Amino acid sequence: MDNINSENNLTKKYQPLAVAAGFGSILGSGIIVGMSSTITVWQNGLNLTNGQVGVISGALTFAIAIGGLITGLVTKAFGLVRSFNWMNFIYAIGAIICVFAPNYPVLLIGAIIAGLASGLDLPISLTMISHDAPDDQTSSKLVASTQIFWQVGIFASYGAAFLVSRLAGATGARVVFACLAVVALITWAWRTFSSKFRNFHIEGDKRMRAAEAKNHSSEQVSVKNVLFGKNKKKYLSMLLCIMIFYICWNLLANTFGQFQTFMLVQARASQTFATGAGLVLNIIAVFATMAFAKFSGGKYRNIFFVIGMILQFLAMFSLAILSHDLWPIVVAIGCYNIGNQVAGEAIYKVWTQEAFPVEIRSSLQGFLSGLSRFICGLFAFVTPMLVVQSVIKTTMFGFSALIIVAFIFGFTMTRLEDKYHIRK
Repeated sequence: MDNINSENNLTKKYQPLAVAAGFGSILGSGIIVGMSSTITVWQNGLNLTNGQVGVISGALTFAIAIGGLITGLVTKAFGLVRSFNWMNFIYAIGAIICVFAPNYPVLLIGAIIAGLASGLDLPISLTMISHDAPDDQTSSKLVASTQIFWQVGIFASYGAAFLVSRLAGATGARVVFACLAVVALITWAWRTFSSKFRNFHIEGDKRMRAAEAKNHSSEQVSVKNVLFGKNKKKYLSMLLCIMIFYICWNLLANTFGQFQTFMLVQARASQTFATGAGLVLNIIAVFATMAFAKFSGGKYRNIFFVIGMILQFLAMFSLAILSHDLWPIVVAIGCYNIGNQVAGEAIYKVWTQEAFPVEIRSSLQGFLSGLSRFICGLFAFVTPMLVVQSVIKTTMFGFSALIIVAFIFGFTMTRLEDKYHIRK
């Protein structure tokens, strides 16, 4: 009981750091959803062509991916703490450029700047948590909890876009991006000027130096030394498992929204029902994420993972074989939204932060996130062909197979954690 109380007290002590990092997740999902939900408003307000709309959406996606891929270079050049503190200031500059954009080129520049900053901030924020957290269990809980903020960003962006949808011209879209800029500036100020965070960073540095002295390690820790050094079998096998799991899972997560809308429409659901069902299912997903965050550092985490993957498989497989009646589709989508949260992005973040030395976590997390998003961006070119009614059942069977592959590599990762005593 004393151990449980001690763990809870540590989690509570460092929770503000997770919230400050989580604000980066709000901004990350906010820029994606904010742009997608207002792109037609931008198009009408700035007289954009369909080609220009496509370029802006694609540029944002690939800017986020590139931001993730260059995370290691940025943290090496400027330091982890400085990057954590200032990244959202750069994001705010991009968002403000969008707010005042008079034409297509300026809007594109703003989207690229905000996208790069967003892609950089996520892996940096998670690494900052694991750097400052006093132990692995606390770190796992805090990292997992940041996924809740991603969902909050989605809700907030859709809500803001809905509230301003009747404003003339591009005004509504400008308001949405002004809100993102304000949140980014608040996050920058909080991270940069908080004395509590400054103390957390100092304590984290001391623990790292103490650990290095205890291990008598004088060798510089780098991605190359870790992945291709004396423990290369250990680290390469875990990297491969995490990478394939996340790419497979993310391909489905990034494209299923389009299939969800299509199937509800085919089942003759009204727009009101589809919107309401989506809202309820997303609220359920948030609670599923909260449940996972609670157990992410405990012994039941792998059970959550297996149940989550089973739910996702059953959802895709049932959509492939069941009729087009409305309620079976709603139940299947609900199962997917629950499974998606307890065996998806959150567990990927925790695995990446646990499996590798803290010095290279931001580099590897950024690489994996950037690579996955880049592949998803390419996959988006063929997504419209997969939504066609004549092939959608085949697509669902394909998604079922994708989940099986993700499960195999994800489950292998849980075995590797046990084999190499990653979870102490």
